[in-house]
Amino acid sequence: MKLFKVLCIGGSDSCGGAGIQADLKAISACGCWGTSVITAVTAQNTCGVSGIFPVVPRFIGKQMETVLSDVYVDAVKTGMLLSPEIISVVAKKVKKHGLSKMVVDPVMMAKGGKALLEKKALTTLIKDLLPLAYAVTPNVPEAETLAKMAIGSVADMKEAALKIHDLGVENVLIKGGHLPSNGKTDVTDILYNGNYYEFSSERINKRHLHGTGCTYASALAAGIAKGNSIMDSALQARILMIAAIKNAVDPGKGYGSVNVFGEYLRNKC
Repeated sequence: MKLFKVLCIGGSDSCGGAGIQADLKAISACGCWGTSVITAVTAQNTCGVSGIFPVVPRFIGKQMETVLSDVYVDAVKTGMLLSPEIISVVAKKVKKHGLSKMVVDPVMMAKGGKALLEKKALTTLIKDLLPLAYAVTPNVPEAETLAKMAIGSVADMKEAALKIHDLGVENVLIKGGHLPSNGKTDVTDILYNGNYYEFSSERINKRHLHGTGCTYASALAAGIAKGNSIMDSALQARILMIAAIKNAVDPGKGYGSVNVFGEYLRNKC
């Protein structure tokens, strides 16, 4: 039986709810093997991020080279990349190793409001990394930044997806959870790859949503690693995400985290 492998590139969350820790949980829950490259170490808990210590770009490149010299990966998922220099070294290694199945989660802000992408890094992300991506998974605020427009409706999401697609990304998946509900009881995600697809489900009103973006993008990467279509991968990632939200855990005093391991872990917390 083939072991499908995903390389996760991103920051470490010392409280375990998001970042590399969330990536590896989601990939494991999807039946794949996760490898990792750490771009930054954070000091954070459920109440927020109190500090960020970036890994030097040269060592990020060394981590990638060391893993890829030994392990053939079926997909790549990127998260927190922080600086132009980090994005540049990741893009260089992706091109060198011909890593075509890359999911870029354009992480820009922590749930508590801490910036996780330097302002000067946005141009590098758009110019150097997005054209290499098989898929990009922005939430609404991230999509607004990438598309340079305000988003207040599903129609706006579709327009933004087209604009982001024009940046060179094959598949654009905009997550609609941040869209104002305006009395609606559902949440809609938009996938655009030359055609539009909508994924809608009932809105789950929960406070404990830490790690949603990382988990969703990692589950998407796991599906792609298995050779599934972008549609099937997005659908399965969404199903996992809904279950993870419903089974969220609350380990500290602040925001709790989504839980891909279901009732078993929730009943232990």
